[in-house]
Amino acid sequence: MSELKRVQRIESTPFQTYPEQNVHGWERIGSLAGGVVMMGKGLRRGGIFGLIQVAIGGVALARGITGHSSAKSLLEKSRQDMNNVRAKIERAGEELSRLKKNAEAATSTATVTGNDSLVSPKTGA
Repeated sequence: MSELKRVQRIESTPFQTYPEQNVHGWERIGSLAGGVVMMGKGLRRGGIFGLIQVAIGGVALARGITGHSSAKSLLEKSRQDMNNVRAKIERAGEELSRLKKNAEAATSTATVTGNDSLVSPKTGA
């Protein structure tokens, strides 16, 4: 008899991924409150500057409702990339120090014969 393979359900595809929440607590409450205030002021003000205020307030309100900020994600990613580069540089420095110590240890026991091969090359070569 042949064995049937069990089919696993795909929970999400790359186009259906939900952003993780990176705005929590007071920051989220502040975004909600600030968004409502900015939208209210923008609606009362009117004109192009009022429209800009409404747009900024809408972004802040959306940030508070969803709990996700794309700008904060980009900052966190760049900070993580910088930390990765810093760790690589530190590892390279440690490797360089280790190589220097090995080279010093290898040359500390070397003796000089006084034969400079550029001035007096070995005969028969």
